[in-house]
Amino acid sequence: MGEMVKRGEALSAYRALLRATRKSFTGDSLMLKASASEVRKKFEENRDASSETEIQKLLEEAREASDFVATMIVQAKLNDRGGYEVKPDKDHAGATLEIPSEDLHIKLL
Repeated sequence: MGEMVKRGEALSAYRALLRATRKSFTGDSLMLKASASEVRKKFEENRDASSETEIQKLLEEAREASDFVATMIVQAKLNDRGGYEVKPDKDHAGATLEIPSEDLHIKLL
């Protein structure tokens, strides 16, 4: 019984993380493919985890990753004026924008 619950929790965490990446990387097929591959790889690497403590830690990490991807990642899109626009939605309320490169110019709308 406990084994089935763990598998169900792991599957639920896996699906939640994939949903978060699909939402955050909508329209970016390269990032969608790469993120899905990375998520699958991480779950496969930990498939044989057996201790309750380790499994709970991994599930918590997956939940935190889903939250991070859903709330902290916003795609900048090239506009017709040659600049980049970032349009955060309600999930990003209160987030701080960090520009990773000083030579990247972003216009916030």
